[in-house]
Amino acid sequence: MEWIMTTMNKMSPRERVFARLQSRPVDRIPNLSILMTFAAKYIGCSYDQYVRDYRLLVEGNIRCCEDFSIDMVSVISDPVRETSDFGANIVFPFDAVPYASDNFIKKPNDIQKLKVQNPQIGKRMADRIRAVELFKQKVGDHYPILGWVEGAFAEVCDLHGVSETMEDLFASPEFIVEMLEICTQQAISFAEAQIDSGADFIGIGDAAASLISPRMYRKFVLPYEQRIIQRIHEKGAKAKLHICGNTSALLKIFPETSADIFDIDYPVNFSDAVQTFGDSISACGNFEPTAVLLQGDLTEVEKSVRHCVAVSTQNTMIAPGCEVPRDTPVENLKAISKTLWNLSSLRQ
Repeated sequence: MEWIMTTMNKMSPRERVFARLQSRPVDRIPNLSILMTFAAKYIGCSYDQYVRDYRLLVEGNIRCCEDFSIDMVSVISDPVRETSDFGANIVFPFDAVPYASDNFIKKPNDIQKLKVQNPQIGKRMADRIRAVELFKQKVGDHYPILGWVEGAFAEVCDLHGVSETMEDLFASPEFIVEMLEICTQQAISFAEAQIDSGADFIGIGDAAASLISPRMYRKFVLPYEQRIIQRIHEKGAKAKLHICGNTSALLKIFPETSADIFDIDYPVNFSDAVQTFGDSISACGNFEPTAVLLQGDLTEVEKSVRHCVAVSTQNTMIAPGCEVPRDTPVENLKAISKTLWNLSSLRQ
């Protein structure tokens, strides 16, 4: 159960998040809701504009963080920034998430096309770096800044296709490992550039990892996440690992990544995650984004937040299991931090 100091001045989001990571008292539990399509809609721009213009992304994040008491600004937008700069053809549908039109790496011989790119030169990676720089300039003293990279396994799936990757884990594992090595180097280079530009945290999106067994995770995912996170820590930043889906079978392995925060999606029992992680990782989550935040009423949002808080420990963060849905009612999103503040005052 959450414990809060009885007398405390209001903290900045930056102070709140870093104190919570260290299991120190906070004025309220941090709200780390993930903003993507909602932020674009909130500032009145289409999502295809939002993901291609760092100024719009920064505006959307800052506006939402200010208006909804969210405690971290972020450059997350889509999973194909590195994919694009590797050379894949990316489609930008109107007001929707971009995607690769075809698999860039179809067969082992294609691996020669896959070269680590300079993030400052790659158009889409550079745009994200500019977002970090602008966040640092505008709000870096007030909000923690979350950079973002694709995890190596997720990037292989982006380049080679999810189904094809799953098949080749068995049919051609050495081919997968070769791609993983290049994608790990790219993730490290991209993370370093964002940290150098002012990112306090680097988020690592590795969604496809939830599709494989613990044994396969240990072989094809964990070593590469460990290398990326080790380098993030060596650069003086923190790591936030984000794996969508039901990761219940992997919970006991996640502390081995050395991530500082782990996003728990809604299919996972949040209490199990919190207890499994203990002091090793800050669990962040995890109520249902669609059924509760998008489609539910204020009572349901409050009930879900209260449940997550009830099973929390000193380092837990609160957020929906994944991104805030585009058409989430404004009052529902406001209810997250309102509930957290109400719970805070009850314990003072």
